[in-house]
Amino acid sequence: MRQCLTSDLGGYYSSSGPSDRDQFGTKGDFVTSPEISQIFGELIGIWVVAEWIAQGRRSDGIYLMELGPGRGTLMDDMLRTIRNFPDLAKAIEAVYLVEASPRLRVAQHKLLSGDKPLVKNAIGHESTSRHSDELKIVWAEDLRLVPKEASKTPFIVAHEFFDALPIHVFQSVKPPPRQEAGSRTLQTPTGPIEPKQRSAQRPEQSQWRELLVSPKPPHRLKEGETEFELSMSRNSTPHSMYLPETSPRYQALKGMDSATIEVSPESQSYVRDLAIRLGGSNPVAPPSPSATPGSGRRVASTKEETVIKPQPSGAALFIDYGPSATIPANSLRGIRSHELVSPFDSPGVVDISADVDFLALAETAINSSPGVEVHGPVDQARFLTAMGIEERAAQLIKQAVDKERAGSTGQDKGELTELVKRVESGWKRLVDRGPQGMGRLYQVMAVVPHSPPREGQSPRRPVGFGGDISL
Repeated sequence: MRQCLTSDLGGYYSSSGPSDRDQFGTKGDFVTSPEISQIFGELIGIWVVAEWIAQGRRSDGIYLMELGPGRGTLMDDMLRTIRNFPDLAKAIEAVYLVEASPRLRVAQHKLLSGDKPLVKNAIGHESTSRHSDELKIVWAEDLRLVPKEASKTPFIVAHEFFDALPIHVFQSVKPPPRQEAGSRTLQTPTGPIEPKQRSAQRPEQSQWRELLVSPKPPHRLKEGETEFELSMSRNSTPHSMYLPETSPRYQALKGMDSATIEVSPESQSYVRDLAIRLGGSNPVAPPSPSATPGSGRRVASTKEETVIKPQPSGAALFIDYGPSATIPANSLRGIRSHELVSPFDSPGVVDISADVDFLALAETAINSSPGVEVHGPVDQARFLTAMGIEERAAQLIKQAVDKERAGSTGQDKGELTELVKRVESGWKRLVDRGPQGMGRLYQVMAVVPHSPPREGQSPRRPVGFGGDISL
């Protein structure tokens, strides 16, 4: 997935192909929520404002971050909304955009910075907002390049980001039938080898096998079919012996024949980093030299940067598609011209994605930092409705009608009618709870600072997840 999407040798997002090639919108391969309606980005901005208020209205040290910003539409709508709250707008020191595609970075710079110059810096590139010379817009190709400081308060958004990160696919298989001693003889070029007899054998257990991308054998390759397929490894792989054992959720399925799971360690790595930025690192155990057993030699250990954060702050919001309570399976897909196609069709030209395991992200966040808690996932329809999407749509329509009546827009009634239709259809599409509706398929999850309730009080819940704020 990484090679097909972000390789510098012709990845879907990183290709240096024709400048007019655009994956987004009706003429591209898919349409995202920010492109459907400006209200989506406005409500995400309001959610950030609400969390800032709930956490005490900090007056400095704040930064915004978006992972995989697309065209930059979501961040542009967020910033336009946040400008209506001057105290927060002044407190934001920078906007960080984690973007691996040079072509998309150019599009984001044009939208967010206008004619302001784009210059290289220590972690990537930077410019300033087209609305304010004091607001830095910083681009980095990797999250690890963005400074991780305990004194800062980050507000982070990841919309349709995790679905594009690589996954590993595993399937549980029953142990092979017990063989007689003679049938276990190994035939080698130098003659047969009899296996050594063991007095006590471990009871046979189910094992995980990894499904790997492999070329089809020539005798099965037909004209018009893809050249690659998923095939099960004959033996255990390093990934199959480790990744499915990292969570009780996976382990519970090991004994179920043919159970299939999808695991994204890269997604979990991102969430771990974000959780530590919000709540600080787990307490560090007393240092002890690492050594190879029986050798007495010290072994270099790779330790991540420890962040001591006495007061957790900030928030992260994840919006993506995937099941809310189960482990994804058989979800790897290709998308081209708004149609589902094989993920092995035209590598580098077709978008590839997989369902997000939200409970794995929640488990990772909680295990990574003592200072955070997780809310959700809730479906997008419920979240946006709680945030006031219908009320905001009605407000936009009323403003347009009032301006038309006052004659200040220069629009005729036909243009006004089209505007009203566009606003109405946009917000309703975002909250559609039909079988394939965005309001049902997309889930929203929040990671916020852990705040134990005071005696006699209920735990605080963020806005959009059953909570409210006092202004």
